[in-house]
Amino acid sequence: MVLKTKLTEAIGIKHPVIQGGMHFVGYADMAAAVSNAGGLGIITALTVAQPPRGKEALRDEIRKCRQLTDKPFGVNITLLPVGVKPDYDGILDVMIEEKVLIVETAGRNPEAVIKKCKENGMFVIHKCVAVRHALTAQKMGADFISMDGFDCGGHPGEEDVGNWVLLAQAAQELGIPFVASGGCATGSQLAAALAMGAEGVNMGTRFMATKEAPIKEEIKQAMVKAKVTDTTHIFRTLGNTERVYKNKTAAQVRDIEAKNPGDFSAIAHLVKGDNYRVSFQETGDPDSSVWSCGQSIGLIKDIPTCKDLLESIVAEAEGIIRTRLQSKL
Repeated sequence: MVLKTKLTEAIGIKHPVIQGGMHFVGYADMAAAVSNAGGLGIITALTVAQPPRGKEALRDEIRKCRQLTDKPFGVNITLLPVGVKPDYDGILDVMIEEKVLIVETAGRNPEAVIKKCKENGMFVIHKCVAVRHALTAQKMGADFISMDGFDCGGHPGEEDVGNWVLLAQAAQELGIPFVASGGCATGSQLAAALAMGAEGVNMGTRFMATKEAPIKEEIKQAMVKAKVTDTTHIFRTLGNTERVYKNKTAAQVRDIEAKNPGDFSAIAHLVKGDNYRVSFQETGDPDSSVWSCGQSIGLIKDIPTCKDLLESIVAEAEGIIRTRLQSKL
């Protein structure tokens, strides 16, 4: 059960699956579990590098991950509008000092970050929601693209292009390899992504519903019960759309935003990051905050270990490639 792709060969992993950066999920324990299972685990820098310790907390998390796995792992840096600007320079300095070899960049204006990462020998996977942004990242020196379709959790951009079209366009226009991101949760999707020219998949939401994910069991159970229609969008009027779990808090945010378009202050108390953290790490209440998840939430039927999840996904993909697709010839 081994699928060899440009992704697995470039970074030395067993399975062509990346665990994307996720707020209040992407800690060392999560990243190491995925890496030990044969995928690429990712630490989320902005979740870890919080006051009062800031970048030093990230340093500790990177070192912890190295104690938990001897396999490749990476760090995510996301460049998006936030209330208090993160210490991006400090985060990058720690990554360089700790000799991080793989970085997942995402968000706006990544040129300075990509440049510094490449100057320091890092393998750069840039996540973006439009092929024109991918082409720009390619010119900046990115090694790989993670094409993030409208199905994704978190920030899908403002153009609403799903992966069925986005991946086909990427295959036509990009000169560097890419993986499919957004809405990915099954082996059939991995097989389809490979057929469309991708070199693997990037999954976030699906990894949240694993035994090792460092979030409360009640959140995981809510995900198992969810349907594909159980997500919604907020921040549309702010030009920073986010796909989140459809709950009473998200409904309240949408209602206030509709009455106060473009006014972040009207909803700030409902969407602050600490609400998100408390739901995931303390209360397990899926309704008391807005939290990111993709439409793949409706494809989740169980809570396996990362190892079992990756092996089942790859086995399903391999079976489709060896039998169903071969039988069509």
